[in-house]
Amino acid sequence: MNIAIVGTGYVGLVTGTCFSEMGINVTCVDVDETKINKLKEGFVPIYEPGLDTLVKKNCEANRLHFTTDLTSCLDKVDVVFSAVGTPPDEDGSADLRYVLEVARTIGKNINRYVLVVTKSTVPVGTAQKVKAAIQEELDKRGLDIPFDVASNPEFLKEGSAIKDFMSPDRVVVGVESEKAKDLMDKLYKPFTMNNYRMIFTDIPSAEMIKYAANAMLATRISFMNDIANLCKLVGADVNMVRRGIGSDSRIGNKFLYPGCGYGGSCFPKDVKALIKTATQNGYDMQVLQAVEAVNEKQKTILYEKLCRIFNNDLKGKTIALWGLSFKPDTDDMREAPSLVIIDLLFKSGCVIKVYDPIAMDEGKRRVGDKVIYARDMYDAALDADAILLLTEWKEFRLPSWNVLKKTMNHLTIIDGRNIYDKKEMQENGFVYDCI
Repeated sequence: MNIAIVGTGYVGLVTGTCFSEMGINVTCVDVDETKINKLKEGFVPIYEPGLDTLVKKNCEANRLHFTTDLTSCLDKVDVVFSAVGTPPDEDGSADLRYVLEVARTIGKNINRYVLVVTKSTVPVGTAQKVKAAIQEELDKRGLDIPFDVASNPEFLKEGSAIKDFMSPDRVVVGVESEKAKDLMDKLYKPFTMNNYRMIFTDIPSAEMIKYAANAMLATRISFMNDIANLCKLVGADVNMVRRGIGSDSRIGNKFLYPGCGYGGSCFPKDVKALIKTATQNGYDMQVLQAVEAVNEKQKTILYEKLCRIFNNDLKGKTIALWGLSFKPDTDDMREAPSLVIIDLLFKSGCVIKVYDPIAMDEGKRRVGDKVIYARDMYDAALDADAILLLTEWKEFRLPSWNVLKKTMNHLTIIDGRNIYDKKEMQENGFVYDCI
């Protein structure tokens, strides 16, 4: 089978590479000529463990191809996946200009049947807009070429995206015809042979499933952060509370870890988009509005703890940040708590030293010269008045307390991911606070 993937961002590149690994002939398309040329040379522009190896392997096997010209492959492919960006507008709604531009290009150039699959996270009703855009272009050409549209939302976790794609816990596909269903079934069969996990729905339901899933996970995070803040006030241990409620089979233990706020490319954008979709349809998503408000407040909590420890006198203090990315195993800093913390510290007149195992280049791109970029975690902590742990990278889990005691100016650690033991920290002479 021959397929095309339009968009070589995180979702598009992982999707295309994993399909090619299963023997499918894949052409990845992007308008960014520089990116395409680099991909042809084997350079992967995003960090995802194992992705560079698979890209190189399948390029060498002549199963994975890259181009800037979608029209050049339309006569050869059975399925076109649209995985272009859907950035949020200022009002929180998803910007569909790139999705619809792909649809119009297809309508202007197809000469045979094709299945057009939306892979990007898009609001309910987008597939019908895609269908209308393609049909409008066919009408202009005076042609009656059959085509189908489908929705196939992605459920990839950054840092484990290849595993998620190769061994999915479910594949959700919204279709309108048996032909489209058969094509998608054939395409995903290699990934689901051991345990059939295909869920076929109507298209609006498939579009909603993605938003509802991310909104639920974001809700669990904000709920636990609210509970953690209340635990602090009443003297309860949130880690014990988490274990207690997570053992309830109706609740489970996933996404119940308190922290300094969620970030990334999915949760913030999808929560905002779902709230906006509801507003456009005359409904008020009160729970999700609270989820968003709690999360935005949570991103400032480490700064507030720091202010209390130093009696609101932070000017001239040297603060070390361990972690920049919104979570481990990615360089993604979109909506990361680190960006909020850096802005607050900078405005307070702090000297900010940062270290992240992977996201330093992304930090330089986003933050610039507001901070000092350290060589490693201990270089960041040198002469620091406090360390703020923002990302639970493995190398941060067991630092040398003796080294830190010799090199820090003040022994203060604020743990935004609750990875350290309070008793151990106090025994080592640190002022310690956590979520």
